[in-house]
Amino acid sequence: MDESVGQLEEGLYENIISRALEMDLQRAQAAGLHVEREQLRDAEGPRALSAYFQRILEEHLADLDDNDRVLAVNHLINELDGRASDGGESDLVTTGPKPLLTLVASGQGGLTTWQPARPEIPLSSSDLLMNNRQGPSMSRSLASEMASANEISIIVSFIMWSGVRLLLPGLREAIDRGARVRVLTTTYMGATQVRAVDALIEVGAEVRINYDTQGTRLHAKGWLFERHSGLSTAYVGSSNMSHAAMNVGQEWNVRMSAVETPHLLHKFRAVFTSFWDNPGNGFEIYDPATRPSDRDRLASALGLARGGTVQAPLNVDEILPYDIEPLPFQQEMLEDLDREREVFGRRRNLVVAATGTGKTLLAAFDYRRLVRRQEEEGVERRRPRLLYVAHRAEILRQARRAFRHVLRDPNFGELLVDGETPQSNEFVFASIQSMNESRLRALEPRYYDYIVMDEFHHAEARTWSRLLEVVDPKILIGLTATPERADGKDILHWFDGHTATEIRLWEALERNLLVPFHYFGQGDESLDFRGVTWSGGKYNTAELEGVLTGDDALMHRVVNQIVDKVADPRVMRALVFAVSISHARYVAQFLESRGLRAQALTSEEGSPERQEAVRKLRSGEIQALVTVDLFNEGVDIPEVDTVVLLRPTESQTVFLQQLGRGLRHSANKDVLTVLDFVGMQNKKFRYDLRFQSLTGTSRAKIEKAVESGFPYLPSGCSIQLDKIASSIILENIRASMPNRARELVRDIRECVPVASPIEGSLHRFLEVSGRELSDIYCDRKRSWTGLLRQAGRSIGDSSPLEQYLLSRVNALVHVDDVPRIEAYRALVSGAVVHLDDQESALYATMLHHTLWSPAKREWRG
Repeated sequence: MDESVGQLEEGLYENIISRALEMDLQRAQAAGLHVEREQLRDAEGPRALSAYFQRILEEHLADLDDNDRVLAVNHLINELDGRASDGGESDLVTTGPKPLLTLVASGQGGLTTWQPARPEIPLSSSDLLMNNRQGPSMSRSLASEMASANEISIIVSFIMWSGVRLLLPGLREAIDRGARVRVLTTTYMGATQVRAVDALIEVGAEVRINYDTQGTRLHAKGWLFERHSGLSTAYVGSSNMSHAAMNVGQEWNVRMSAVETPHLLHKFRAVFTSFWDNPGNGFEIYDPATRPSDRDRLASALGLARGGTVQAPLNVDEILPYDIEPLPFQQEMLEDLDREREVFGRRRNLVVAATGTGKTLLAAFDYRRLVRRQEEEGVERRRPRLLYVAHRAEILRQARRAFRHVLRDPNFGELLVDGETPQSNEFVFASIQSMNESRLRALEPRYYDYIVMDEFHHAEARTWSRLLEVVDPKILIGLTATPERADGKDILHWFDGHTATEIRLWEALERNLLVPFHYFGQGDESLDFRGVTWSGGKYNTAELEGVLTGDDALMHRVVNQIVDKVADPRVMRALVFAVSISHARYVAQFLESRGLRAQALTSEEGSPERQEAVRKLRSGEIQALVTVDLFNEGVDIPEVDTVVLLRPTESQTVFLQQLGRGLRHSANKDVLTVLDFVGMQNKKFRYDLRFQSLTGTSRAKIEKAVESGFPYLPSGCSIQLDKIASSIILENIRASMPNRARELVRDIRECVPVASPIEGSLHRFLEVSGRELSDIYCDRKRSWTGLLRQAGRSIGDSSPLEQYLLSRVNALVHVDDVPRIEAYRALVSGAVVHLDDQESALYATMLHHTLWSPAKREWRG
């Protein structure tokens, strides 16, 4: 760099620009360098400016003696305060200067009742601890913090006796003094020792444990010491609660203080509290004194995590030798269902749960609760009649297995599918195709007490809606991962516009209920679908097949990406989604030719062949199954660790179902790898909906998320788009904001909750959806009120006068000057408006002509 630019080096900065720095920047620009400045945001201003000022102040104070430092600081306070003459002296520093060290109660004779020891590191300082001779060990520093703490919050992956015994004296003293001690830990790797946890309980600590041996990815190690004085401190680093980690291991731990990093301590406290207070995060109370089974459960979970016997999955016919209980998040959802029925009297309820979170098990748990309540109440018939409906035999067989496990009954349920016919019709798992018109005519509407309809997003199909029109059970549950339909039709009308309980994909990922995904979008401009016919919300399959089948160049890139992105393709278990049967066979043959064991599995294969193919994939005999849509719904293969998308999937429902095939936890699977090959799409193809469903981000923020590389994703997840994919997707998002009434109605259903107030709903909708006001009032036939009615929102009946006035609203959309808006608002609100001044009279005349001049032709009310 030219010396005339001064000491500035090329790179990134966040420096406050002083006058001297501005001169340097002007010289840099003159030297041909690009300079980027940004206005400091209000929220960042106080911290950024005070940090800048602190550095300058420290440099100046270092050259002064104590008295002059006090004088200088007090002068600055007076200048900033502006209230010195009115008592502002309270902020001025006293001579000395002297810091306050301790404030405690005095007993008889002036003796203090408690004299806490000071921490090894000053309360206002930060530090880095490395268990070396240059500083205190982690255990010694932690013990010194306990003596003055009012509340201690600890989160570690595991707890061992060798570490606990070093800290017990300090913890016991703190608890005896009245401090609260909370501990969060896990069964990770089976490293925690029951004796160590029991010792914490015995001294009075509160402990909560996450028993999930597959889903938990908690590696956090942190300690928060809160003090009523405000001088709280925290430690975050690599040390678990063991002797090695806290004394001799090469561990790094950062000590923070509320003085230097208050925002970090606030964040620590908030996250810890969310883990502690929300059972859905998986941390359960451990209290063997009141619940003796807790100790056995912990020992069993630790043994399992250390490589003991693994619980059998729910795809075996044998009944598990123990009760299956709901996970914490499932318990929350069951309570939601109870509330809907008992408090609000809703007998039909929709459950929205991400693929892989156990929708079927949730229904089984709910049914078991109903059975147990009837038994407790002495109802004569032991079990309510059950009808479970789905559209595929595999889903029905898995559902029956789940109910058998939960009910501990190996004979529960009969199938009505693939030629099988029930004998008793008491507990039936039926395909929707089998519920034909003749069977429905013979069905008593209230014969079944409890009906479950799986994959409820199909409910608008005539076969499903006909069944819903006929039956009238005591309880009906709809299950789906994706209630939003590509055709914009609303399934919520079957449930009075209400979703009873839900857990979406991004929430399930945040709760570690699913494995995180790494999504790689690979752009390919030669992959051009713009010439393929688009009809009914999707591409023409035959034409897609013509584009994709036989494209060896694309398949070479696919194989290269598999080699590049998959850790070891020789042991991967991949599902590859193709566009058609012939395309699937072509892809499988190509993969085989490149040394990857693959098999095409389509609807032409029978059930035995499908089961055998799945077995081969699970066992590792083959590395990839290539399919069209067999595995979109209801088939669980937890071992799948790679999903390859070789088709432009238009439906976000189908996309999430395909992704969900690989999101289930399985041994030795830490992450799902997703390879998506991005081509040039029809302008009606919606990438924004895809990334909305992946991230939970509002449509208004999707474009920015793509541009910035998706910085805010659930823990462990990643979305990486290469430059070509990013460009294609951004262009698609910017061009594909449809403006038809059907899409607007669908967006309203997504963005405007049924229970939300109508007033202010338009503003909220525009903010969340990313749409413009002109999208709503693009012509005289469209209005926000009318769209709300189409979306099923209750806003009263229309009238000819209302219809006319709504047709005139688009003539007001251009108004953007505040005085006129306020005048119009006052005129239409019924407020008293004085028209004796010229400006008010003018506004009234303008509004009258805007609304009523066309009335001579159009309105005769």
